[in-house]
Amino acid sequence: MKTIKTFAIICAAAISLSSCTNNDNEITALVSTNLLFTSNNSDGNVNIYNVNNLNAVTKSTLTTSTTAADGIYYNGDEDLIVQSSRTTFGVEGYTGITTNTPILSTTVTANIVGSLDMTSPRELAVNGDFYVVADNADADGNANTKDGKLFIYTKSGNQFTLRNTITTNFKLWGITFIGNDLYAIVDTTSELAVFTNFLNNTSTTTVDATKQIAIEGIVRTHGITYDLSTDTMILTDIGDATNGQDDGGFQIIENFTRKFTATTNGNTLAITEQTRVSGTNTLMGNPVDVAYDGETKTVFIAEAGNGGGRILAFNTINNGGNLTPVYNSDLAAASAVFLYKN
Repeated sequence: MKTIKTFAIICAAAISLSSCTNNDNEITALVSTNLLFTSNNSDGNVNIYNVNNLNAVTKSTLTTSTTAADGIYYNGDEDLIVQSSRTTFGVEGYTGITTNTPILSTTVTANIVGSLDMTSPRELAVNGDFYVVADNADADGNANTKDGKLFIYTKSGNQFTLRNTITTNFKLWGITFIGNDLYAIVDTTSELAVFTNFLNNTSTTTVDATKQIAIEGIVRTHGITYDLSTDTMILTDIGDATNGQDDGGFQIIENFTRKFTATTNGNTLAITEQTRVSGTNTLMGNPVDVAYDGETKTVFIAEAGNGGGRILAFNTINNGGNLTPVYNSDLAAASAVFLYKN
């Protein structure tokens, strides 16, 4: 789940403009740029890719005390990076990072934190000051039932506060907001669910999805993203969970609102209404998350399995098929991507 936002980095007056360079592994101060923020379950660091030009991508790394992380988000108005930590089991925020003097490597400390409530945090979805994390751990202690939890945090100042938790009757992974509605991946299936006016659920309780449909062509979906400007939904398919090398893919659903509305609860959105990218050329075996630039029709993938983990990009997606990525960079156990676009 990654929503494209507007981004601007401006060198502070106190920083020499000569320090605003653009070398590999260096945080770059630019007036206008497209940045891809990533999390991983290998070392928990935040990697930031300047993806203005896919033929000349640069990367900077923020070293964190977290050793494994998943969902990630960036708020340009607050210069705030947030990721869900699988080490502390809390939400962690890092501020004042991208306006720092560019250096080759930076160690950061979370300066916006909260209670440590979760067990297996995955995707992060943001709506205003509400930060929602999907937890895919067994919610009721019975392994024979499929369930999960959504942790709803509010951010105020330098604190994340748990407002309430929602238990679902299916396992969770990716989540994203479209307006006030929360769309959620039904893990271990090909299904997609929606909770309308999700944040209106203010008590700790169990809530059934408003609607749940199957997505034809998908074996097991994980990643989800929506682009409002083009009304495009993209879902990833990890295929057989035991094959992390070559059976993954993603499916593009244009005119998503109309197609989702037309598919009644419990029914299937046909593959003929979608475009699928998959095959050995794609290097996708376990694509766990996705971000999308609707302006350039570029899809960014966090690939957790193939080659140990990669960040991939595809930009000739109209006809789908067995595409070769236009960008491919190793990132061990890649887990989440978020595109911040100017």
